[in-house]
Amino acid sequence: MLIIVLLANFVFASPAFADAPKFSKNPDYIALKKELSQLQKAKEKQAQIEGYTTEQIEQKINELEFQKYALESGIVWGQCRNETGKTLAIYGPEPNLEDDDDEYSSGAVLYFLANGQTTQDNWDCKGVYLPSDVNAVAIGSDGQNQELGGGVVVKVPNGTKVVFKTNPDTEVIEFNTAGTKTLKPGEVNWYIPNVSQTFIDARVTNAPTNQG
Repeated sequence: MLIIVLLANFVFASPAFADAPKFSKNPDYIALKKELSQLQKAKEKQAQIEGYTTEQIEQKINELEFQKYALESGIVWGQCRNETGKTLAIYGPEPNLEDDDDEYSSGAVLYFLANGQTTQDNWDCKGVYLPSDVNAVAIGSDGQNQELGGGVVVKVPNGTKVVFKTNPDTEVIEFNTAGTKTLKPGEVNWYIPNVSQTFIDARVTNAPTNQG
């Protein structure tokens, strides 16, 4: 009788394990929790972190908690909108991976997004490559401009839609996303090229996009 009860409990409990939150194994979620924990400890100890004031630490905690909430709500993908007038080189899921596998993968490959297009819902735009001859400005949550040189990747947080535009007066690419992170060659296991915008513009666009 006891064996029957145990087997019954296992059968009914299995779906609970099967439905465990997928976000807990997401590399972005793991990194976010680690960064959030470090900032919260610094706040509790009233310690300074290089590059951050006390107010900026508090602001960063608020932003990361919001991103964490978005991931826990099930939005495990980022979205990119191209309004630069040029082709964008973006990073997305590795080919031949199932959706579940990609959520746990830290890898990415290059795709090309046409001007005026937005990447498809539920398709993870993981980052945007800034060519070596392009300058960009990120507008932070504090309203201050952060100048970015080319040859780097702008990381797109999960649960975030980032719109890239070209300033008609300065020809600088602008975008507004709090907590901008840039990745250089060697800092991530993605292929980061060293090419010009002209080279990117010559590519065939192939990123999955929303229609209409």
